[in-house]
Amino acid sequence: MIASEDASARKRHIEEKLRQEQETLLFIRESLEKSDQLTKNMVSILSSFESRLMQLENSIIPVHKQTENLQRLQDNVDKTLSCLDHVISYYHVAKDTEKIIKEGPAGRLEEYLNCMARIQKAVEYFQDNNPDSPELNRVKLLFEKGKESLESEFRNLLTRNSKAVPPVVILDLLAGDDEIETVDDVSLEHLPENILQDLICISMWLVEFGRNLDFMNVYYQIRSNQLDRSIKGLKEHFRKNSSSSGVLYSPAIQNKRKDTPSKKAIKRPGHDHELRVKHLSDTLTEKHGSAVGKEDMLDSEIDSYIHSISAFIKLAQSEYQLLTEIIPEHHQKRTFDSLIQEALDGLMVEGESIVSTARRAIMRHDYSAVLTIFPILKHLKQMKQEFDQVLQGTAASTKNKLPVLITSMEMTGAKALEEFADSIKNDPDKEYNMPKDGTVHELTSNAILFLQQLLDFQDTASAMLASQETGSSTSNYNSEFSKRLLSNYICKILGNLQLNLHSKAKVYEDAALGAVFLLNNFNYILKSLEKSELIQLVAVTQRHPDKTYKGHIAEQLQTYQRSWFKVTTPITESNMPTFQPGTKLKDKERQAIKDRFKAFNDGLEELCKIQKSWAIPDKEQRNKIRRAQKENVTGAYRVFWQRYSNVPFTKNTEKYIKYRVEQVEEMIEKLFDTSA
Repeated sequence: MIASEDASARKRHIEEKLRQEQETLLFIRESLEKSDQLTKNMVSILSSFESRLMQLENSIIPVHKQTENLQRLQDNVDKTLSCLDHVISYYHVAKDTEKIIKEGPAGRLEEYLNCMARIQKAVEYFQDNNPDSPELNRVKLLFEKGKESLESEFRNLLTRNSKAVPPVVILDLLAGDDEIETVDDVSLEHLPENILQDLICISMWLVEFGRNLDFMNVYYQIRSNQLDRSIKGLKEHFRKNSSSSGVLYSPAIQNKRKDTPSKKAIKRPGHDHELRVKHLSDTLTEKHGSAVGKEDMLDSEIDSYIHSISAFIKLAQSEYQLLTEIIPEHHQKRTFDSLIQEALDGLMVEGESIVSTARRAIMRHDYSAVLTIFPILKHLKQMKQEFDQVLQGTAASTKNKLPVLITSMEMTGAKALEEFADSIKNDPDKEYNMPKDGTVHELTSNAILFLQQLLDFQDTASAMLASQETGSSTSNYNSEFSKRLLSNYICKILGNLQLNLHSKAKVYEDAALGAVFLLNNFNYILKSLEKSELIQLVAVTQRHPDKTYKGHIAEQLQTYQRSWFKVTTPITESNMPTFQPGTKLKDKERQAIKDRFKAFNDGLEELCKIQKSWAIPDKEQRNKIRRAQKENVTGAYRVFWQRYSNVPFTKNTEKYIKYRVEQVEEMIEKLFDTSA
């Protein structure tokens, strides 16, 4: 019973579930049908849309293509119009620019160059597109005229603004190289900045577009003239102010010097040397006459040339810096070479003139003018390195000009040194040329003065001496070798001088005066050597030169003292008559005493009278000789006087006993004193 109920319940449950499933299936079927219907409707809509879209496309595409064609046509029209405007503009270039080109670029260079650019483009256009066009000839002529105007403007700007550098500015520039803190840096501004920029623009245009390098010739000619005028102005400055001493600086520099006395003043190159040369020249002029005249290149002329060389280097350096801004790099060295030729040739000609003057002086045996070569040659050698740097890149002929001048000066100087040594040796012994008072001969003073010049120019003189021996300069030799060369030469001069002095001393009839002459000269030589570096140079090859000359002086002193033997010999003990004190003198004995007194008196008076006019300028030597004579003469006379002054050998005592011992000393003290 229960089992059947369960089966019946399960059956009902299954049937219920089946019914539900059937209902679900029915819903799904209905949904599918609706979906199919919707799909059919959508497809129908899409098909309709597609159909309409195709209709729209078929309508739009032709319109788009027409529009695109129209746009292209519009662009072509615009381009054509633009090209026409561009082409037409070339036909108007000549008309638009002709007035400006005719008026020139002065004062409006930028606008002018813009016009030239337009003209150039017009020329290029017509050459490429219409070479037979009359407009081509017109713009070509305008272009050439514009180029000529630019070249003319380049010349005019350069000519108007290229002024010679004032001498005081050059001197201040040179002063800036010396160790003076008070002098501000001096720089040269050859051209105003705006003018310089215009020249640079014109130069660049002429090189790039004008294809014309003639303006470079214009540049070097104008600047060459300016450089030459600057150096000539400096020379004229020295000529007008030749009476002034030292370098002539501008007032600004001079004022700064006054305000700063503690600073080291600028020393003019070779100035001390020139003063000594001047003195030597004066003494030699007295000897040889005034034939030298204008050929003597002294003081301001030497100073002028030395400063001109330094000025050339400074100005040339400044010119090169200016040139590098205006002239294209490829043409700078050649243009610079041409630019400096006139000024450089002028300096070289002047240098050769100095050499020629020195050669003529050598031919006249006047060696004072030769000394002008020394400061110049020394300066040239000192400046040679800078000179070479300035001329770097120039032609070989330009570079060789200074070495050729240096060689010429060295050869002339070497010849002068050689002939000067010979002239010292062979100076004639002329009686009228000998100092009457036995003082220093002018040959001695001139020789010493000449040698003293060599102290300031040891390297220069050594190079000359070496060129004599080896045919080449000693610039590569060491200082020891140079010193030895110079020492040998100085010793040669002194040796020749000593031989000549001994020969000259024989001209004097009085051997004592000859001894005084040699004593004075040897003492002068010794003192001169000791007061300078000459003694050290002589000592390089000759040991103890001071002792040698002191020996010569002592030898001449002994020779001089022998002249007093006729005064002292009669009163020496060996010549005294012997007699017994208190006994009456014999006539022979009285006469002997008289003769001795008379011989002494006559000899003393004679020598004092003669030797009073002789001169021993050196006070030390003069006092030394007087002391020696007092010891010799008064010593012997004192003994003689004490022995015979109270002996009754004469009734006329005053006739024979004329002098007391003190009086004899006073007379000897007046020796070598013309005022006594």
